[in-house]
Amino acid sequence: MAINTVIFDMDGLLIDSEPLWKEAADEIFIHYQIQLTEAQYHTTTGLRTKEFVAAWFSKFKIPDTEITVAEKKIVEKVAAKITEKGNPMPGVGYIFDFFQSRQFKIGLASSSPQFIIDQVIQQLNISSFLTATASAENLPYGKPHPEVYLNCAAALKSQPTECICFEDSFNGMIAARAARMKCVVIPVYYQQKEERWNAADLKLSSLQNFAALHLNALNQ
Repeated sequence: MAINTVIFDMDGLLIDSEPLWKEAADEIFIHYQIQLTEAQYHTTTGLRTKEFVAAWFSKFKIPDTEITVAEKKIVEKVAAKITEKGNPMPGVGYIFDFFQSRQFKIGLASSSPQFIIDQVIQQLNISSFLTATASAENLPYGKPHPEVYLNCAAALKSQPTECICFEDSFNGMIAARAARMKCVVIPVYYQQKEERWNAADLKLSSLQNFAALHLNALNQ
């Protein structure tokens, strides 16, 4: 079945917000005497905020009653930070033009809350490209579960096997593959050589490196 639909992750792929999520988490976690290393933080990249908080609070023996409190504060801080200094990732304009010119259906599927998705769409000025968005915020399971991708495909009236997904996180890649979609990963530069990305259909260093040759290969 030919690929006719593209679904993008958001944080770290379209907007350089992953450092902002870490900043916000660090600022809240310090009140609980938690200080994550870069390596620790990236093991939970792609999870929803409540799962991210729950994982680390469990490890550091913080009461469960604090999870919702910390989650809310982190999300509020991130929204403000994105407004203040959220920049598009290289190639965002190029990749949307690439798929729109080929009459692809275009969607966005993110672990972030819908209000942050809407904020980023407005900030990047990409609403005219998008037919559907999906948030994992209120789903029973977030990434690496495939539901958010399946929901986005359904909203686009596409079969999973007609979709190609772009991701930057390991959890997101697993979600896309579990949804039976083709997956292009663009890991952060210092993770580029990690073997775990071999599970993707294609690995690139930037959105702007994706070309017609890659699309043709994914359609084989």
